[in-house]
Amino acid sequence: MAEQYLTVPEVAELLKLSPKTVYRLAQRRELPGFKVGSAWRFLRRDLDAWAKEQVRASRGRKPAR
Repeated sequence: MAEQYLTVPEVAELLKLSPKTVYRLAQRRELPGFKVGSAWRFLRRDLDAWAKEQVRASRGRKPAR
């Protein structure tokens, strides 16, 4: 299966955030992403793992190793 790369607007829609918030989180390295030239890209699998970790943290669980 091919990797799924998402753009800022796609991530914003997926996470129900504003694009500005996605940019801010990515620039702070709080959201897993990388730049291609001046454009941010995000791997879907990295975002899924990040979201699961956020849920675990909000429930007070330690991350799985």
